[in-house]
Amino acid sequence: MNILILTGKFGMGHWAASQSLRQQLLRGFPDAVAEVEDFPAYVLPNASEAIYKFFHLVVTHGTHLFNTWYKLTAMGHTDACPPLEGLFLDKLAELLEKYRPDAVIATHPLCAQIMSRLKEEAARKENCCLDIPLFTCITDVSSHPEWVNRNTDCYLVPSREVKESLEEKGVAPARIFVTGIPVREEFRRLPERNGGQHRELLIMGGGLGLLPSEESFYEALNKIPNTRVTIITGHNKKLFRRLAGRWENIEVLGYTDCVWEYMAKADMIVTKPGGITLFESIYAQVPIYTWPPSLCQEQGNARWLTGKGIGWVARGEDCAEEIREILMDGKRLAQAAARMKMVRQQLEVEGINRLMAAIAGSEEAAA
Repeated sequence: MNILILTGKFGMGHWAASQSLRQQLLRGFPDAVAEVEDFPAYVLPNASEAIYKFFHLVVTHGTHLFNTWYKLTAMGHTDACPPLEGLFLDKLAELLEKYRPDAVIATHPLCAQIMSRLKEEAARKENCCLDIPLFTCITDVSSHPEWVNRNTDCYLVPSREVKESLEEKGVAPARIFVTGIPVREEFRRLPERNGGQHRELLIMGGGLGLLPSEESFYEALNKIPNTRVTIITGHNKKLFRRLAGRWENIEVLGYTDCVWEYMAKADMIVTKPGGITLFESIYAQVPIYTWPPSLCQEQGNARWLTGKGIGWVARGEDCAEEIREILMDGKRLAQAAARMKMVRQQLEVEGINRLMAAIAGSEEAAA
């Protein structure tokens, strides 16, 4: 079985989900071949880096522009027509000829749109059939119309709420599987934590290391009694140099691709409410406290996590005291972790087996 996973590096969440999905598929199908392709980079090899940098600039410093676009397109129709459609269609046909996949999984809306359009174009031509199943893996707790396309055979969604929203948009319930957002196998296999002598607080700023700049924030964290703090600054080398070695109870790290090792020890995580990180924390069963979300999809993630009772959203930027209060309240942490366990069990029951069956094309998936 050959599986092609199409994605884009508009934020690293789509790429991380693709790699995790590949790992998951190969574990379920050891004889399969699964490839991940950065589709915009394949189509525009000389321009993709500049496009991604511009995107990161917009979401970091022009969130109002991004949110305006997101809200306007949210009022639009499904089956969106992407820009440069003709070029993308030609290149996707080229990719399909190269890989000859038995199934295509899209973890970015653009990829899902183009694959759906290509299947539609093939259906219009005589003696031409593109009989390749298209699976769309939604990587935020949302059902934005850009994810929905008529030639999608199956949707892999993060929650029951997203499933219900897709049904309201006309998607047949049998085509929607509640799988959660794919995370690496290491997060799924973490051992149960035993209470240690110290509380452990993990603070992450994502790949860009977007963390508070005020030293007073870190000074307040350093004073939380009987607590060790680990801060991961990602690729933000400037922040790493500013913080490293300054406080006796704070360890500062740069980029790491072994985040699960630090989640395994943490009593609480403080980070932004990205879809991937949210589900990593669910599988690790570590309650999550998030910065005030700025992007629309992160706001949706934050509403979902608070609604499920698995975490908290900061009331403002100056949140060190609130972090201290929650971290020292063992009962609140235990309740949130227990709810995370329930969410995780629900996903495992509803999602993983059905996903594998669907990609294998079994009768179970068609039922």
